[in-house]
Amino acid sequence: MPFDNHGARAFTETSIRKNAPADSGVYGLSNAREWIYVGESANLQGALLGRLRDTDPAPTGFTYELCRPADRIARQNRLVLELDPVYSRRLGVMPGASE
Repeated sequence: MPFDNHGARAFTETSIRKNAPADSGVYGLSNAREWIYVGESANLQGALLGRLRDTDPAPTGFTYELCRPADRIARQNRLVLELDPVYSRRLGVMPGASE
């Protein structure tokens, strides 16, 4: 798994509140077929809760990795290149854009 130390969790409000910390890191959203989105945030829980309302196609799972604020964008960029999430392909988003 490309994300260190954390397995996939259900992408629901209850699961996010229970499993995602309000700490600095990167996160990925996926469904059974593909990676949908990779992002970074100073507050993982807050970012994931915000994505509940605005991500299409709809993800069914999320994962995350804690990392220092200074390392977040570089880590996000590596994951985008490795995973090629559909949201980045569809919008033509290049690695380096942050929230």
